[in-house]
Amino acid sequence: MNHSFDDISQQLKRRHRKSARLKWVSMGSLGLAGLFLVFFFADMLSKGLPAFQQAYIYTEINYNQEAASDGRRAFDEELLPLISRTVVRVIPNELRNNPDLIGTSETRWVLAKSEVDQYLKGHRNRLSEDEQEAIETRVEAGQVDLRFNTTFFGTGDSKIAGNAGLLSAVVGTVMTMIVTLAISFPIGVMTAIYLEEFAPDNRFTQAIEININNLAAIPSILFGLLGLAIFINFFGVPRSSPLAGGMTLALMTLPVIIIATRTALRSVPDSIRHAAFGVGCSRWQVVRDHVLPLAMPGIMTGSIIGLAQAMGETAPLIIVGMVAFIPDVSASFTQAATVLPAQIFTWAGEPEQAFVEKTAGGILVLLTILISLNAFAVVLRKKFERRW
Repeated sequence: MNHSFDDISQQLKRRHRKSARLKWVSMGSLGLAGLFLVFFFADMLSKGLPAFQQAYIYTEINYNQEAASDGRRAFDEELLPLISRTVVRVIPNELRNNPDLIGTSETRWVLAKSEVDQYLKGHRNRLSEDEQEAIETRVEAGQVDLRFNTTFFGTGDSKIAGNAGLLSAVVGTVMTMIVTLAISFPIGVMTAIYLEEFAPDNRFTQAIEININNLAAIPSILFGLLGLAIFINFFGVPRSSPLAGGMTLALMTLPVIIIATRTALRSVPDSIRHAAFGVGCSRWQVVRDHVLPLAMPGIMTGSIIGLAQAMGETAPLIIVGMVAFIPDVSASFTQAATVLPAQIFTWAGEPEQAFVEKTAGGILVLLTILISLNAFAVVLRKKFERRW
């Protein structure tokens, strides 16, 4: 009897030791994942935050007659190597649009070239020693400063690093997401309602369910190939347009919305349905007036998360051509456009050092939007749960 008791005691001790080891391994895995996450955000912040500042030079601009044909004539020759080419190119246009400026002068802050910006931020640059001395002299005189980079948010893409911004990509992203949501949300919700509340349980509906689950798991680039073959090559939708990109992402988002909606509908207790049937409601009235309102928090949450996932996709949009160089904001859903992930992808391939921080800055903007969407989904879910 004592021997049996000792065996049981030893078994219990071994189980407790295994449980303790599993606990510490789990905690270590969680800590390692958190460490990687902290390292990722720290690296992105260190590289991306400088993108929100840009070097400017306070200088005098002489609007003389020669500047109307050559913008370099408006600046001192010693200052020209430090000023962005964008500023020089704009001067002739300003004089053509406003001839009264000829013969006048003004002093203002102008955009410095990217090498000056990188020098002030302590990054690798290609400035000569004379140019560095000129910058230091102007810094001491208060004529060179790092200011908030309005260009980063107020302009589109540019081959000149200092003038490249996210405006066209942000507008293209919004337009693409509008198309995605307008197509995927109603079709996805109605499909889920039919499959969950109206469709008979037979082999046909079972095959549909299996295909929907499979579509939610396939690589996103395959949806890009499908969008290229159907929407662009067959239906003739303009390539690189928000319409083509939105329709392609709608295909990818549909399975996510359908699965989330079906899960939300199943979470509604059957007693709600039985009570509604008991007072004489039809099946459609039960779904419309009782089941759907109670399932709406889960539907909205799943749809927003699916939309956030689509916003971060790059592979399908590359296939439909939304990685084009787009310096101007798109005016319609059929014009060429780009999106934030594709813009970040393009900048990541540029060799200039200034594009490194712009890539990290773009990632921070995209992460902020995605985290905000997920937080909004949680808040919306809580609000609907309190309401219903």
